Amino acid sequence: GQNMLVEVPYGKGKTKVEIDRARVAGIVEGNDVLVSDEAETIREAIGNPINSRNLGDFLADARDVLFIVNDATRPTPTARVLEIIHEVIKPFNPKFIVATGAHRAPTEEEYRQIFGRYYEEFGPRICAHDSRSEKDMAYIGKSRNGTEMSVNRLGMECHKIVVISSVEPHYFAGYTGGRKSFLPGIASYKSIEQNHRLSLNPQAKALALEGNPVHEDMVDALGTIRNKEIFSIMTVLDRNHRIYAATAGNIDDSFTAATTRAKEVFAVKTKGKADIVVSVAKFPMDIDLYQSQKALDNGKLALRQGGILILVSKCRCGIGDETFARLLCNCNTPEEALRKIDEGYVLGYHKAAKIAEIKLWAEMYGVFDLPDGLARSLFITPFPSLQEALDHALDVKGNDAKVLFLLDGTMTVPISD
Repeated sequence: GQNMLVEVPYGKGKTKVEIDRARVAGIVEGNDVLVSDEAETIREAIGNPINSRNLGDFLADARDVLFIVNDATRPTPTARVLEIIHEVIKPFNPKFIVATGAHRAPTEEEYRQIFGRYYEEFGPRICAHDSRSEKDMAYIGKSRNGTEMSVNRLGMECHKIVVISSVEPHYFAGYTGGRKSFLPGIASYKSIEQNHRLSLNPQAKALALEGNPVHEDMVDALGTIRNKEIFSIMTVLDRNHRIYAATAGNIDDSFTAATTRAKEVFAVKTKGKADIVVSVAKFPMDIDLYQSQKALDNGKLALRQGGILILVSKCRCGIGDETFARLLCNCNTPEEALRKIDEGYVLGYHKAAKIAEIKLWAEMYGVFDLPDGLARSLFITPFPSLQEALDHALDVKGNDAKVLFLLDGTMTVPISD
């Protein structure tokens, strides 16, 4: 057959693999969408809010205002949104909270990644949410599912809230964005743990909102904070992180409108399923295995029973969460891991569960900067290069095997017809 070179993102650069053209089932990124003037897209959304007064009127009588923004594990263009609303918000001397959920606080470099040139100006008024700091939390009630919802006091004590986030598919919440700025964004560790336990339910999956217990619990848990005045700004990025669409206004309605646009970018049709799927966690999602796992979870949707799923991710900061790794390391089989998770859920175990579930019906290879022994104990066979992983997979699967490349695996959700 005729060989071709496929370029695959790795860290901030690329890696190339050679493969027989006839063996390639497809090379998939996000869908190509038309991106017009990005600043104009944001301006227009903020100027035409859904079921809400415009931002200026919303803020006019604000005694104080809190901005909830995403951390550096998300590609949200926070600084670009601030650029557009800067003049409107400046007189109100806003406070900012970084909605870390259960993640660590941003580093200095990450703060600059988030706020860009506004870091100097707003720096003293920025704080990072710390989900484990009980004294910073206020209890706001129980959801129907029994999630005891506590959120950061700053969210309860401020007069008005502006949320800046982005909406993309999420492997168990359906989509990121909207309600996620509160839960997990600024919720207590216990609230997040109780909510994320619901991710073990098979209805908790990408692109699903209705009937998705995680999503429904997030919406429900917002209960009393809903009485707050909230102005929401949602962006939808294309596969090159350009702003494809934006919505603003009411937190639920702007989120729903944004999910429709996110689907246009990230729900990708593939012809049937493949024997081998190469799924890439692209920068910034390649920060660690905890985030990169989303590429496994999306990749599996395009994989045949008994297939091989190859994860490509630099994992710049290692594993990213000891809990899920320790659980998998202490279990010899995926069945054992799933049994332990069933016996007592701890936050982070949903990652372990999703990895163990794949191992029940497929093989996983990894091309990353993680120690080999560690990778193997997580049920992932490590390879020093993608070429070696791919050649090995093709050997194992035989002459008729086809390979699907998912070049933005943490974001794109393959839908096989």
